[in-house]
Amino acid sequence: MTEILWHGRGGQGAFTAARLLGAAYSLRDDNSYALAFPSFGPERRGAPIRAFTKFADKPIGDRSEIQKADYIIFLDDTLFSDNAFSELKPEGKILLNTKRHINDERVITLDGDTLAADILGLPITNTVMLGAFAAVFDGIDLSDIEKAINENMPQKLHRKNIAVVTAAAKSIKKGSDI
Repeated sequence: MTEILWHGRGGQGAFTAARLLGAAYSLRDDNSYALAFPSFGPERRGAPIRAFTKFADKPIGDRSEIQKADYIIFLDDTLFSDNAFSELKPEGKILLNTKRHINDERVITLDGDTLAADILGLPITNTVMLGAFAAVFDGIDLSDIEKAINENMPQKLHRKNIAVVTAAAKSIKKGSDI
């Protein structure tokens, strides 16, 4: 099983991204299963939240929160600290929306705020980070995410969100040896 932990703030769309990622994975074929669910305290805009996506090639019975993730995705860099590494499996990767450079091979950074502002016209980075994930995870293609967006988001949001996913993936691939 592959486990992805999302960190965001209320209103940033972390759970929406977790669901879209699960849909993208499960839409691939009949042997691809996914589970996505949120975890948050008082529901208010700006409060820290966590969301989870799990992938497997068989039905997923474990509905518990992820303790050690294969990937951790931060929509907001104010939530990132060295404590994140305690939630990461030894070979895991962190995808971080930030303008900063982090000198750690386990951390992949992307200025998702600028991409979102340029393409979406809003600083909402959930689909930006979906594109970043597609660039680093072999089991998801951009076409899988595009299909999930088309099937799970309102039509008026399709074009811009697909454009930002594509731009994020290109940015990650351009900046690395992937």
